[in-house]
Amino acid sequence: MVTGARWAMITAIPMRTEHLLTLTQWLSPAYPVGAFAWSHGLERAVARGDVSDSASLADWLAAVLQHGAGRTDAILLCTAHGADDVMPVAELAAALAPSCERRMETMQQGAAFAATTRAVWGLELPDMAYPVAVGRAAGLMDLPVVPVAQVWMQCFASNLVQAAQRLMPLGQTEGQRVLSGLSRICADVGAAAVHASLDDIGSATFSVDVASMQHETQYPRIFRS
Repeated sequence: MVTGARWAMITAIPMRTEHLLTLTQWLSPAYPVGAFAWSHGLERAVARGDVSDSASLADWLAAVLQHGAGRTDAILLCTAHGADDVMPVAELAAALAPSCERRMETMQQGAAFAATTRAVWGLELPDMAYPVAVGRAAGLMDLPVVPVAQVWMQCFASNLVQAAQRLMPLGQTEGQRVLSGLSRICADVGAAAVHASLDDIGSATFSVDVASMQHETQYPRIFRS
């Protein structure tokens, strides 16, 4: 992990104004990728009682970010950013999904992101897994990869906090407190992913993966994953 003064230096990397505005537009809740429809297995975790308050939510999300899809997606994003041929990265990303719903989550959001970004910016961006599509688009637009990966991590966490607010008694202020507590993890994992390769991908969030598998038969439910 990056710590202390080194962390502060990395997170202070400047972006050109147009790059910053493009990135915040892409990762804004208003960008039409349908992120609100997916909970990444969190709905099942709440139903099982694994996540029941802000403390257990923070622990769950920290595990996802550091040891699960958060870290994996950050590495995929960074690799796609600098790849000469992005398709092998895209194929690996699709294959890594541990359940049917998780594959749909990343593929459908990625396709929606790619469609809008092609239409607005005219990029040659095929449909592919969400983090790969964002990384590829950022590379084509010359957005610096470190802040892209870090903001990606924060937006991923933010989407899950918003999902939790629909699933359990969690007020907006407490939700923002949880998200703020995860900011250091988002910055660290995003920065470290720049120096990782596809061979470094691995996860150890078995409970999260099982929850996503069990969610496929959960009824009633409000999320698609």
